[in-house]
Amino acid sequence: MNIEVTTITEPEVTCSNCEACCCRLEVILITETGVPDNFVTIDQWGGEVMERLDDGWCAALDRDTLMCSIYEVRPFLCREFEMASPECIEERDENM
Repeated sequence: MNIEVTTITEPEVTCSNCEACCCRLEVILITETGVPDNFVTIDQWGGEVMERLDDGWCAALDRDTLMCSIYEVRPFLCREFEMASPECIEERDENM
């Protein structure tokens, strides 16, 4: 008797299928990267954070491409949140 085993794999996360879920998270600015002032706001505790629009999305997100409009000077936390990392996958799962 032959038993066939099927493995279900998750689709690879790439720039072309990224849902930009991380762009809905609060991003605390803990280092200087050159983020333009118009994308920075002060939170309720007096800390600098990335500005988010009324719908919760980061103000620096280009809505047409779902790509960061300030990628070269994006905050440290955005640099550390790697595409397809376990944190990324978890965030995508929670938002789908």
